[in-house]
Amino acid sequence: MGMVGTVGLVLHPQRDSKEAIDIILGWAAGRDVTVLGLPEEVGRIDCSAVAVDGQTLVERADLVVSLGGDGTMLRTMRLIAGRGTPVLGVNLGRLGFLAEIDVAELSETLSAIDHNRHTVEPRMAVRTRLGNQELMAFNDIALVRFPGDGLAAVTVTAAGNPFVNYAADAVIVATSTGSTAYSFSAGGPVVSPRVEAVLVVPAAAHSAFNRALVLPADEEVRLELLPSSGQLAVELDGRVVGRLGPGDQITVTACPGAAKVVRLGTTFYERARRKLRVDGSVEIA
Repeated sequence: MGMVGTVGLVLHPQRDSKEAIDIILGWAAGRDVTVLGLPEEVGRIDCSAVAVDGQTLVERADLVVSLGGDGTMLRTMRLIAGRGTPVLGVNLGRLGFLAEIDVAELSETLSAIDHNRHTVEPRMAVRTRLGNQELMAFNDIALVRFPGDGLAAVTVTAAGNPFVNYAADAVIVATSTGSTAYSFSAGGPVVSPRVEAVLVVPAAAHSAFNRALVLPADEEVRLELLPSSGQLAVELDGRVVGRLGPGDQITVTACPGAAKVVRLGTTFYERARRKLRVDGSVEIA
């Protein structure tokens, strides 16, 4: 008997996942494996996956398969956060950092996982509290200015020590996983996901000090909006979840190993080179 008795599915809201689902269901049928899906997702596709709520899927699945891109993978990781259940990312479209395989490799990959011929890579998250809501992100939590409003004027305090005041279009607190996302576009460093670190990166900084900070995972980061700050959107993995004004503050802490991602031989450096189109510098004559 294999390791996988129940597979949970999380689908991209728009991309066509029918081919991938049919492969999963065909693989499962020959092995007496149950396939679960979220009602609002599998309900729009003619398939035999069992519709269950998110909590039931999380509790019952031995493996969760994310069908989509990096956004779907991040949503899946947030859904499964805190459990040891591995997540397999399947690309439906553009190459991503988190998704591991394409649809054509799906059946073979499921068999490899079932026979424990894979590795599992832990991924750190960051979390904060906004009002009475506890929020978690696997890429980043960002404070972003509204168009036409004032800059993000923010004091950054690390481990209880006030360190820098940024004036910028945004201040991003990112994980190593998120170092190739918003943080990267703002000039932050590329960091291997094996490094448990928190990055604090200003986007389009208007202050004299415009460098990123790299902090250890066991130091909390407090972001406080200065009196000169405009109203700021709070973004979690690219989704607006609230807003803050001058005098407000949030504290961000790290959650090491919050999710487990299936790997089958590709490395972070290979994926980063392809996605970021890293070709090296021009040779000096």
